[in-house]
Amino acid sequence: MLSKTIEKALNNQIRIEAESSQIYLAMACWAEVKGLEGVSNFMYAQSDEEREHMLKLIKFVNERGGHAKISQLKEPNVIFKSFKEMFEKLFDHEVYVSQSINELVHISLQEKDYATHNFLQWYVAEQIEEEAVARTILDKINLIGDDKGGLYLFDRDIENLTVTTAATNTPQ
Repeated sequence: MLSKTIEKALNNQIRIEAESSQIYLAMACWAEVKGLEGVSNFMYAQSDEEREHMLKLIKFVNERGGHAKISQLKEPNVIFKSFKEMFEKLFDHEVYVSQSINELVHISLQEKDYATHNFLQWYVAEQIEEEAVARTILDKINLIGDDKGGLYLFDRDIENLTVTTAATNTPQ
């Protein structure tokens, strides 16, 4: 059974994950109208992934005797000066999500809710990966600079971007 404190915190995270999905969706739309097909496809896939993160939380809350709440979302930014600015905002958002997950973990320990703590470890590892992907993308963008050929190759290659992190690269 979830405490009211944990239920409220998890419902807040549900909203954050939903907003993350919307942010990625807005970025996908921006990239698509700019002709960045690879970036837009990457963002559409990320939007779907964030929605899955939200659904996983919803199911957990409901299964543990709480009531998942679907709340109003903040409208995401839909205009960017450049694709670099878009990815910088994406990275900043992922850092924000990581901080929110860390706060949730802290609350679960304070409440001595070890089932929720255990459940949240997947999100902790996921955020390590999300931040690493965003950081890798920014590194590539900085390498490209203003080179249009580099942007073309980046757009083509981003759909197949894979980043192995310490959290995902566990020894067998």
